[in-house]
Amino acid sequence: MAAFAGWLLPRGDIIRQYMKTRHKTFGRYSGVAALALTALVLSGCAKDIEARGNLPPPEALAKLAPGEQTRQDVQGILGTPATTAVFDDETWYYISGHTTQYAFYPNHELDRTIYAVSFDQRGILADVRKLNLEDGMPVVPEGRTTPTKGREVGLLEQLLGNVGRIGGAKTGQPGK
Repeated sequence: MAAFAGWLLPRGDIIRQYMKTRHKTFGRYSGVAALALTALVLSGCAKDIEARGNLPPPEALAKLAPGEQTRQDVQGILGTPATTAVFDDETWYYISGHTTQYAFYPNHELDRTIYAVSFDQRGILADVRKLNLEDGMPVVPEGRTTPTKGREVGLLEQLLGNVGRIGGAKTGQPGK
């Protein structure tokens, strides 16, 4: 008889009974949904630590013998370098580092390891040096700008500058 209780109630009572059960169901799951939504939003703010570069394993570095190996031997052991010296091909650099970023803030470098592998003029391994973040020097970009000929165009002129210039492209003079 409980299954047919809705049939025995007047129409307004059926709607009230339905709304009570819907409200209880919504109330039961709304806390779980709010918690899941909060966890999802906060997971986007998690700190990311990212490894960058190609650092040779310690076993490979132990195989290097200065004075005995050629460039081809070193490349076979360590792999291709990340970069070479700017003005000569006598130094190879294997670079690795860890950076972190929290939400939308800029990257912050946690550590950096660089192996500088130097060769002599004959292409024989001369030296292997390990460098870190403290061995680097900060490079500050120059803030000056190069002046250009012409006129300064404001934002409003950029936005509305082409209004009325549709037919001007044929004559070579805009707006005429």
